[in-house]
Amino acid sequence: MSKFMDWVDARFPATKMWEDHLSKYYAPKNFNFFYFFGSLALLVLVNQIVTGVWLTMSYTPSAEEAFASVEYIMRDVEYGSILRLLHSTGASAFFIVVYLHMFRGLLYGSYQKPRELVWVFGMLIYLALMAEAFMGYLLPWGQMSYWGAQVIISLFGAIPVIGNDLTQWIRGDYLISGITLNRFFALHVVALPIVILGLVVLHILALHEVGSNNPDGVDIKKHKDENGVPLDGIAFHPYYTVKDIVGVVVFLFIFCFIVFFFPEMGGYFLEKPNFEQANPFKTPEHIAPVWYFTPFYAILRAIPDKLMGVIAMGASIAMLFVLPWLDRSPVKSMRYKGWMSKAWLVVFCISFVILGILGVLAPTPERTLVSQVCTFLYFAYFILMPFYTRLEKTKPVPERVTG
Repeated sequence: MSKFMDWVDARFPATKMWEDHLSKYYAPKNFNFFYFFGSLALLVLVNQIVTGVWLTMSYTPSAEEAFASVEYIMRDVEYGSILRLLHSTGASAFFIVVYLHMFRGLLYGSYQKPRELVWVFGMLIYLALMAEAFMGYLLPWGQMSYWGAQVIISLFGAIPVIGNDLTQWIRGDYLISGITLNRFFALHVVALPIVILGLVVLHILALHEVGSNNPDGVDIKKHKDENGVPLDGIAFHPYYTVKDIVGVVVFLFIFCFIVFFFPEMGGYFLEKPNFEQANPFKTPEHIAPVWYFTPFYAILRAIPDKLMGVIAMGASIAMLFVLPWLDRSPVKSMRYKGWMSKAWLVVFCISFVILGILGVLAPTPERTLVSQVCTFLYFAYFILMPFYTRLEKTKPVPERVTG
């Protein structure tokens, strides 16, 4: 084996990659519960790719046969129903894990210098993931898939001058049809997975170049022993790879429980109208995107003007990209920031959750008012950040991690 590895290393840096990214990559020793979600996101990505490949073997991307092929997978293909439910539940699990991973970044300032690029790559993954989920949402060709896509694509029509042409270009037709399904299928199974995998590699490379953050926001590279090993660091493998197995086991237990017993999750993971074939002549009573898009959908509906609503929805995602340059705090972790940062983070999270709930529900004047208030608070978190992070009094940060 040693001679074989020497032969490989002479032609490919296998051992060097293993050491640089696992056995000799030193991570802070004070990682907590929130640091499980990065590896879990990678696990769910693998699940989505593997189950997606198997599903494409029996799926037919045409307006006439798409819905029937999904029914065929669920009823006649051996283990097809399990594969389909693993994929549909995995989509929601992916966003749950990613949202918690992003929350960890907000909590401990993982976007601050020198990790700006790590955060930007992560946000590009999130954007590509949203596109991937949207493309896949149309593929079952059910009522909610069809009409949800109809609503979202029509939003591009609000763009002045080019809106109508852009909408038609995205659809590939004057209305959502088989050609729309075909191009979304191609993007969903080929183009976007390649983009996501590439961005994941860049995200990890950028992270390992600057080193992982930790709950204290302390740079462990400042204190090293005579061998250049950080005093507050431990090798990612075997210590964190073994620790992550615990998180993986707990996650899989919950994930499989949902897959086998509650795959629809009350209509949030699999909406009831989607069990009916798409019908362009029959509009569902209430059209809403799947739950992980609803906070941004609620922001869209909160603005009376369609164009301004589209701009606000786009800005709500764009704000996350510039977060590293909005935070002027001298400390990273929320443990040592002032009360204003803590209060605004709580307000932001509550507003985001409320917007998500309101996005699922049918609009009423009262709900629209609450959406407008939460939209204001959502944007205020970012717009006011340069001021309250600079003005607040922070606690002294320890030289070494506190455990």
